[in-house]
Amino acid sequence: MITTTVVPVRYAETDQMGVVYHANYLVWCEIGRTALIEELGFRYADMEKRGVMSPVTSLQMNYKYPAKYGESVTIHTWIESYNGFRIKYGYEILNSEEKPCLNGTSEHVLVNAETFKPIKIKKNFPEWHEAYEKHKKSTDEPHTK
Repeated sequence: MITTTVVPVRYAETDQMGVVYHANYLVWCEIGRTALIEELGFRYADMEKRGVMSPVTSLQMNYKYPAKYGESVTIHTWIESYNGFRIKYGYEILNSEEKPCLNGTSEHVLVNAETFKPIKIKKNFPEWHEAYEKHKKSTDEPHTK
């Protein structure tokens, strides 16, 4: 399952040359990740109401081609891997000409919001566990769309 989200490049996201500042790609990845989770039928906000957060534990971003002001970017997001504890999301961001601007991954775990101790997804969110198991990328799928 790959979720597709289109976002306009806003002027505030660019430098004086009209090129998107690199940190904004992380925001777009978050937009894609949230859209994927919602497409699966869940919401981060509901998880947080139960006292659970999902911090980033690792990022790998490869910048390929600049996105520019005045165009839109397309964010493709998928579950790269999942082992019942860690979730790795995959991303590909394309510009309006479908040139790849970025590909990468972010890894997350669930933690208790008060103690920051990791918790098991399967035990605490069995419906998320089932959805992630069903939709994670199989080993024979390509890494991008």
